[in-house]
Amino acid sequence: MYKIVMPEPERVTMPAREIPDQPDYLVNFANFYIASFERDDLEIISEYDGDGHNMVNINHYLLANQPFSRKNLVKHVLIDHAQNFQAILDEMTKATGVVPEDMMTYEDWENWYEGQRAKIQSSLS
Repeated sequence: MYKIVMPEPERVTMPAREIPDQPDYLVNFANFYIASFERDDLEIISEYDGDGHNMVNINHYLLANQPFSRKNLVKHVLIDHAQNFQAILDEMTKATGVVPEDMMTYEDWENWYEGQRAKIQSSLS
């Protein structure tokens, strides 16, 4: 008779990823951005993404992780893409004078966005 010996599998555990604390203004903007993404309403924000790669990176992540709740999505997108959000905010500051640190709520961003939308000239042609 033969005896079959099964080796123990080698187990590799990955260390838990550290989630760095993000400034409140960045969390608020990410939350607003994701809501705008879900409504297909990123046209105004896209004006402040110089070469377009910041939004592509963020949007790709959001599309791949749609099952996350908004709270988890905000937390996790900032792990990998905080620098992309910050680059957009830097451009917004240069172009419009908005101070991200003063935008403490979602409503602040919503009001700012509507103000930017109101500045767009429309034509009747």
